[in-house]
Amino acid sequence: MTGWAILLSALAMTAIVGVRYLISSGAFALATKWKHPGLYRGLDAQMRREIGWSLASAAIYGVPAGIVAWGWQERGWTRIYTDVHAFPLWYLPVSLFAYLLVHDTWFYWTHRWMHAPALFRIAHAVHHQSRPPTAWAAMSFHPVEAVSGALVIPALVFVIPVHVAVLGLVLTIMTVMGVGNHMGWEMFPRALVHGLAGRWLITATHHQAHHAAYRGNYGLYFRFWDKACGTDIGLGAFAPAAGGRERAAADT
Repeated sequence: MTGWAILLSALAMTAIVGVRYLISSGAFALATKWKHPGLYRGLDAQMRREIGWSLASAAIYGVPAGIVAWGWQERGWTRIYTDVHAFPLWYLPVSLFAYLLVHDTWFYWTHRWMHAPALFRIAHAVHHQSRPPTAWAAMSFHPVEAVSGALVIPALVFVIPVHVAVLGLVLTIMTVMGVGNHMGWEMFPRALVHGLAGRWLITATHHQAHHAAYRGNYGLYFRFWDKACGTDIGLGAFAPAAGGRERAAADT
């Protein structure tokens, strides 16, 4: 019975991850159509490919997520908690930042590793087939890359205590930033992107430079590791906006 319970949990989480992807990427794609008409014109085949790879990734993400959900509800194996008073209230934002920082660290180093020539050809080239990326590209990964991305958050819940609401916020931020960084235009105001916060936070402008140059800007949330390791190539000449698709293509 345990095996069937884990399987059902994995299938349920796969469905949840897949639906979450379709809703979030679909919403950003609709916003793109409204705000920047024509930005995705001529990219229908690419977007179908992105959706296909992303739904396959959803199945890979769903397996460890399903195991975690089963282990939390049925065995109490994880360090996810529901009583907000189980830890001091100040721990809530601390745990949020800890999860984002560890996730960003994992993402930076695995992403940089994926740009090694052999691994790029085997796996990461799938993601970079999106030229330019669209809102549907956030989870467009080869299975090898999807496995590397699917493990970190499920692993953390066995190590770092986290309130279930904070965990939900982590997943929400991960989803919004993953989709927003790929949609081809900047949703944040210029004052933020080019101001003090923008020196340390990653937005579409920063990540688009990575897709244009195929190097540097490897982080997910923060620019810390790129700055520390000398791989921050800045915001580049490309500013995601209407008409930016042609400039991005010219830069690659």
